Amino acid sequence: MLSLGACVSPLLSSPPHAPLLLYSRPPSRSPAAPAAAASAPRSLCFLRRRSRFAAGRTRRPTMAEAISLEAGGGLSHDLGSAAVTAGVALALLKFFEELAKRGVFEQKLSRKLVHISVGLVFLLFWPLFSSGTYAPFLAALAPGINIIRMFLLGTGLMKNEAMVKSMSRTGDYRELLKGPLYYATTITFATSVFWRTSPIAIALVCNLCAGDGIADVVGRRLGTEKLPYNPNKSYAGSIAMAVAGFLASVHALLPRFWFY
Repeated sequence: MLSLGACVSPLLSSPPHAPLLLYSRPPSRSPAAPAAAASAPRSLCFLRRRSRFAAGRTRRPTMAEAISLEAGGGLSHDLGSAAVTAGVALALLKFFEELAKRGVFEQKLSRKLVHISVGLVFLLFWPLFSSGTYAPFLAALAPGINIIRMFLLGTGLMKNEAMVKSMSRTGDYRELLKGPLYYATTITFATSVFWRTSPIAIALVCNLCAGDGIADVVGRRLGTEKLPYNPNKSYAGSIAMAVAGFLASVHALLPRFWFY
């Protein structure tokens, strides 16, 4: 018969940071397990537990600590991604401002090039963000900044003739309170509400940018046959919008488009 001291001595010599009962594995459910456990000496069971925890196993973080570490890392990553996205979007707008100053493109064509490119380039940066809770709102900062800019320019509180020229049809700054403001608001809404977890967001951005932009370019050049219910729209422009929006949406929804 085993003595009490033989069973207790390994327990007393165990390190204080390794509770035996809490971290012990449940017994095996195989038929041979009860017989093997009954035949093994009691002190040997304690020694096995002791050796497992004396080998330098580190303490596992609690659930609250794991969530805090993951949220902190994801938030800092998304803040950096938001800064990069906003910087690229603003740089692209500056590029078209310079083109408008130099008169490289016709004013209406320059406006549509901005319309097509800015949103699609912004969509390319979505995979940089994590799957955290704040990711869609941080991603929406770039178009959200443009909402403020369009409002300030459209009300005359801020002056920037080059930007007004690159984004308006006639050069009137009050036009920015219509199409350009709706454009930035729609992309901000699609990003913050639907995000990349829903194909609705991708379809909205692609049809707004590629579909609507190509429709105007094609309609002005080939749109001789007008729609019966709207003389300002043509069959050519409407077909171009449907085809361009569909192709851009399908391309953006392909798995190879997303590299995260």
